[in-house]
Order: sequence, then C-alpha cells, then structure tokens
Amino acid sequence: MEEKIIKTEYSEVMQKSFIDYAMSVIIARALPDARDGLKPVQRRTLYDMHELGIKYDKPYRKSARIVGDTMGKYHPHGDSSIYEALVVLTQDFKKGLPLVDGHGNFGNIEGDGAAAMRYTEARLERVTQEAFLADLDKDVVDFIPNFDETEKEPSVLPAKFPNLLVNGSEGIAVGMATSIPPHNLAEVIDATKAYMKDESITNEGLMKYVKGPDFPTGGIVINKDDLAEIYATGTGKIKVRGKVDIEKGKGGRTNVVISEIPYPMIGANISKFLMDVAALSETKKTMDIVDISNQSSKEGIRIVIELKKDADVDNFVNMLYKKTRLEDTFGVNMLAIANGRPETMSLKQVIKCNVDFQFEVTTRKYQTMLEKELARKEIQEGLIKACNVIDLIIEILRGSKDRAMAKACLVEGKTDGIHFKYKESKVMAAQLCFTENQANAILDMRLYKLIGLEIQALIKEHEETTANIYRYEDILERRDSMAQVIMNDLDEIKKSFSRPRRTVIENAAEAVYEEKKVEEMDVVFLMDRFGYAKCVDTATYERNKEAADAENKYIFTCKNTGKVCIFTNTGQLHTVKVMDIPYGKFRDKGIPIDNISNYNSEKELMVQVTSQTSLNLYRVIFVTKQSMMKVVDGGEFDVAKRTVAATKLQDDDEVVSVEILDGQKNIVLQTMEGFFSKFPIEEIPEKKKGAVGVRGMKLGAKDGVEAVHYTGAGYEQTIMYKDKPLELGRLKLGKRDSKGTKVRG
Repeated sequence: MEEKIIKTEYSEVMQKSFIDYAMSVIIARALPDARDGLKPVQRRTLYDMHELGIKYDKPYRKSARIVGDTMGKYHPHGDSSIYEALVVLTQDFKKGLPLVDGHGNFGNIEGDGAAAMRYTEARLERVTQEAFLADLDKDVVDFIPNFDETEKEPSVLPAKFPNLLVNGSEGIAVGMATSIPPHNLAEVIDATKAYMKDESITNEGLMKYVKGPDFPTGGIVINKDDLAEIYATGTGKIKVRGKVDIEKGKGGRTNVVISEIPYPMIGANISKFLMDVAALSETKKTMDIVDISNQSSKEGIRIVIELKKDADVDNFVNMLYKKTRLEDTFGVNMLAIANGRPETMSLKQVIKCNVDFQFEVTTRKYQTMLEKELARKEIQEGLIKACNVIDLIIEILRGSKDRAMAKACLVEGKTDGIHFKYKESKVMAAQLCFTENQANAILDMRLYKLIGLEIQALIKEHEETTANIYRYEDILERRDSMAQVIMNDLDEIKKSFSRPRRTVIENAAEAVYEEKKVEEMDVVFLMDRFGYAKCVDTATYERNKEAADAENKYIFTCKNTGKVCIFTNTGQLHTVKVMDIPYGKFRDKGIPIDNISNYNSEKELMVQVTSQTSLNLYRVIFVTKQSMMKVVDGGEFDVAKRTVAATKLQDDDEVVSVEILDGQKNIVLQTMEGFFSKFPIEEIPEKKKGAVGVRGMKLGAKDGVEAVHYTGAGYEQTIMYKDKPLELGRLKLGKRDSKGTKVRG
C-alpha cells in the first residue's frame, strides 16, 4: 500500500487532538446526563446487571463477574473505574437513594475502602429495577452500538424521576467540574408534579417543595437565604454543620457528642477532624478537653469529646465550628449533559429536562403497547369471527390439499382445488376475507379453543384489549392523560421508596467564640543540632544552664505569645508561633522544627534562628556567598505569613550569615581561598529586604565567602583558622569592596 504523507501544522494537530480528548472526557466519562442523572460507567454497570438477570429478588452475584462483563461488553476503561462506580452506587452515606444492593465490605463512612471485587457481591435494588430498567423492552430509549459494535446498549436509562437531584453527582472533566448535592426523593417528586401542573412555576415556587439539599449524613444547612440564588444560577456554596448534642458525663463533666457530620467530611476527613480537635488541646487553643473518643458504629456516627467541669460549652462548640471541619462548605455546580452538551442548570431546568424526557419515554412506551394491542385485537377478532363459521372453516381445511391452499381461501376467498361437501359452503368460502395474521392464527388454533368457556374467555379478552386500545390512544392524544400517568408513577415511587428528611435547613448566626487570652511570659527557646525544638520556663533553664548550653545550638529568651524566625541559606524566612512549640520539661525531646513550620531540612540549611522580639528591636545584616551584603531594619520581618523571602539572591548565590546588630563595630569576611577583609560595619548601606545589597569584597573566579566574623564588645577577637589561632584585631582595617588580605595557615 502506497504511503500517504499529510503535511499540517503541529499546533493544529495538537489542538484538534486535545479538543477530541476533552469532549470524550466531558461527554462520555465525567459528567452525568441530566435525563437519568447517571454517568456512562454507572449506566453501563446497571444495564449489564439487568442483562445478567441480577435483580433485586434474585441471589447476589460476585462483583468481579459484574465488573468483568461490563468491561468486556460496554466500558473498556479498566476494571478499577467500574468497580469504584459500583461501590459508590451501594453506599448509603454517599447516595440519597442507593441503586445497587451490596453484600460484603463496600467501605464505610470513615474512609475505609471496599474489599477487593472478588470478595464482594451485589444485585440491583428494587427501585433501580422498577424506576430505571423496567420499560427497556418497550422501545422507550434508543439503543446504540457498544465500543466494538458487537452489542447494543441504551443511550440513556428511562429514569422515572429526576435522579440527578435525588442522588447528586460529582465529577471532574477537562476545564469543568460538576458538584450536585443529593436531595430528598419525596420533595423532588412533589416539585416535579408541581412543575407538570404549572410549567410557568418559578424556582422560588419549586423551593416550596425542595427545601434544600438532603445529605445522607444529615447535618444542618445554615445559609438558607442563599439557597434561592444557588438554585436559580446552579452555582454557589452551601454551608453545612454537624449536629452536636450535649450530654452529662461522669463526675459532673460535660460530653459534647457529634451525631451527624457535614457531608464533605465523609471519608478520611473524619480522622482529620479528630486530629484537629486534638491539636487544639496540644497547641493550648483550649484547655477544656479531657478526652476524645470515636464511638461510631453501624448504627451511626458518635464522636464524644469530654470537657472539664467548668468548661464554657457554647464557646467550645463555636470553636469547633470555626477551627475544624465540623462546619464545612459544599460547593455547588449543577453541571450536566443536556441536549448533548454540558450546561449549568437551575433547579427548574433540571426538573424540566427530566419531565420532557418522561413525556418522550411515555409516548414511546404507549406507542409500542398500542401497536401490540392492535395486533392482538386483530387476531382476537379473527378468532371470534372464525368461531362463528367454524363448520365452514373445518370443511375448508378438510378439503384443502395443503396449508397454502387453505390460507388462500381464508384470505382471498379462492376455492379452486378445494373439495367442499356442500355447494353452499363453496359460495360462503368465496366470501371470506381474513387478514394474513388472522388466517395464520386460525390455522394454528387448537381444537380445545372451541370449548364454550374458551370462547367466552376470548370474547372477554377482546373486550379488555379494546379497552386498553381506547386508554392508550387517550394517553397518546391528550397530554393531560399522559401527565396523569407519569404522576401516578411518581406517586407510586414516592410511596415505596421515600424516607423522612435528614438535613435541617435554617439560617444560623455565624459561630463566634472568644479565645482565652494566654498570660504573657518569658520562655527560653532551645533547639539542638538535629533540629528538635522545645520551650522551657526561665527558672528551668537557669537550673540546667550548663547542660542546655552544651546540648543546644540555638538558645534565646522570647515571649510565649511571640514568634521564632528561621533564616535559611535559600533566602527564606520561616516563622513559627511559640505557642506551637512544645512547652514542658527540660529533658523532653521536643519536636522537629520541620513538623511545625514550612522549613524543609532536606532542601535548605538554617543560617540563623532568633525571636521576632529581637528583630523588632535591632537591625539585621545579611552576607551571601558572593559577598553581597546589606543591613535591614528588623521590623520588616514582622510578617503574618509563615514563609516570606527574607532577601533577594543572584543566580547561584546563597546566604552565608544573618546576624542581629547589637554593639558590633567591624565585620570580617573570610573566603574559601583564605582571603580576609575587615572593614567598619557603618560602610554597609541599609536596604529593604527585597534588595540584593552591595558587594562586600572582590572575589576570585572560584572564590566565595565561607564565614563571617565580627569585632566589638562581647565578641571573640581570636578565631581558629587552619588549626591555628588568628587574632582578628591584628588584621588591617580596610574598606568595603577591597580584595582583602591573604592569610596563610
């Protein structure tokens, strides 16, 4: 075969390929269809279970069988995605109305995953069978070829209620995402009926029925007034709180019991909540907590926080709302596939989309049923007519040579070749005009059908068929009749599957709590060479001064309400609240500074650690490896952020020294090649922290500053250089930006 080379712009190929990929993800994977509220993987899984006959009243089947069959026939995207979709469809803490009945470990609300698919079993729920799959044999939806065109699958399931609202949906596509909260089935059905009775009803009118989201985990929606805007635009934020009960504990203590959690907290966020509550106690945000226990079980959530006798319970609960995820936000973005394209929909648009779909499905259903009834009526009328002339028909059958001759006589009145017993019979036979179908039915009729009771049953059946035809034609011709049929189905679903609302909708005041003021006092910060930090009171330090000085690299006094500042060689400043540093006994190990700050010991080195109080009182001098230096007012480092840039560095440069200026007169720069430059500190200009600074000394091509020394009151005048003492006072005092003096060891 001859090769064909197509020349085109690379950017055009990339653009087209990305658009095709994005549309595939949006339409065929991540977003639900507004009509049945299902994503393709969910729809295919449910349909496959229906095809396998795993109905609600049949035995469970292994999940692995369901997943394998779905993947092989309809969804070639890997078994994990199919099984995860199946698991979510079984979880009553995620779905307002689970569509699959799971048997085995399908995970729990605390974030534990489901068992492997070879261990679990599943079958369809009754509501799925009756409200999603029951009418598939009546040509109610279009069937499309599967991925390899060996099977047919429904393009959408004929859902009888707005499942998009009842079960909600979450998904991330390319450039867009959907997040729809679950709602109460009974309320959604009432709103759907209200829309069918008055299509001009507004979103506000529909909200008389749909009060708001109804999360499976319960909780309290606290911004009721915002819901109207959210349901009108399809976007917004719903604030949800957990339900808190107050119980009497042992010894006169009070127990704060959390019995319902916000919907976004399900999963691993429950354990994070417990850690956050424990952290409030560890960081001294509250001193009221005695014990925390998670007593949750299959019966429901029960998290117990035991408080001290004199605790302010209301203030503590408000602190939980403000400082933990006991109050959380559910971001609403009601994005779904409508008319073949993604659309952000209002409450009314979602209901309208489903109602329009219901009318389409019902029309196709009753057209199919009408055609079957008309065909049945034709046969019945033929059999009744045949019973009235049964003697003639028997005579025709006995006189015919074959079936074709008898059939021709019944349909067209042809009597040629047929032997009749009586001449009158031939005349009557020539007048017969049964239809093809009626003639076949007569020829296939068994003799017992001629029994009187059977004939009466046939007449009665014909009357029922005629009544059905009249009813079906009425439903198809009158929209009111069809609407009543749909509403009757909705009433039946509501009666069989609805449950009381779990989530409370109200307007609640913002949680306000008063932080107990910590008594300000001096503490001593200690950090060893391994980066373990702790604080002790001043009296403890004085008693253990000798051991503390020997074991720790950084030691200084600071306020317990202040901050510790860490300058690194990368030019960063990391701040840590002193309250976050463990305060206790001298022999306590402390905590790695990495754990309570943004400092990363694997990527940067500490150059200086000091208190915010000292920085506010003094100026700071910076020296880098390339001998760039500057003086900065320490007040510039009094920042709210945990990490800021302390200085600006040139390429391939790093900070060598950060020192607080307190009585130093001269600075001595020491380079890697043994040059020393000594000059007055007053020659270094004061700059802002965002400046690079000025050059301190001229360096060789491969040289760089490796150490910085100072002279003045309280500073060492002699250092060790190449294992020999070097008196800094004997170095010649020069000027900044000189080459310095070479010192040989």
